[in-house]
Amino acid sequence: MSKKKISPNIVIVDYGVGNLHSLCQAFKHSGIVPLVTYDPETIKRSDAVVLPGVGSFEAGMCGLKKRKLIDTIVTASINQKPILGICLGAQVMLDVGYEFGTFNGLGLIPGKVIRFPKLNSEKIPHVGWNSVYKPTHISWKGTILQGLKNEFETYFVHSYVLVPSDKKYIYGLTSYGGHEFCSVIKKGNTYGCQFHPEKSGPMGLSIIDRFIKSI
Repeated sequence: MSKKKISPNIVIVDYGVGNLHSLCQAFKHSGIVPLVTYDPETIKRSDAVVLPGVGSFEAGMCGLKKRKLIDTIVTASINQKPILGICLGAQVMLDVGYEFGTFNGLGLIPGKVIRFPKLNSEKIPHVGWNSVYKPTHISWKGTILQGLKNEFETYFVHSYVLVPSDKKYIYGLTSYGGHEFCSVIKKGNTYGCQFHPEKSGPMGLSIIDRFIKSI
């Protein structure tokens, strides 16, 4: 008789800048009730970590520092614990951000966060639905994007963009106003999505479901 599979213990980190309710609902859609917490010990005991976030790079890092979470999250990534960063949560994964100054990030994935360059006619912030498409140099097999079409629609809200230091970390691309930017990053079990999967309908829910199944 086979043993019943135990649901993974997933924590959503509350560091003062997250849209937590809709994200919790998205995980519940896949049958998982995540724990929202800012307690370092609870995060250490978890099976996987989700970093949400809406707002500035500085506010995100200040929120993590205030709650003494930086070392906890860095250690989780080093130990290959699955981590999913969403919007600002993806941005703070990089080394440095240049929003309203220069601020150090978590350094989970080498790179920087910069403001959109001058666009053709579209406005900043980039708000609304847009396509995410697969770079030619990678495969989505075995990732949280497995099973999706090579181009799919997601929902964005941002003024700054991810610029990984090496294209090997770029797993999704998006074009806006004549500028192509990185919309999905990955290093090991650490993922970041510039868009909001929890607001992106069936495609976004599929990404969350694949993240859960990867744990």
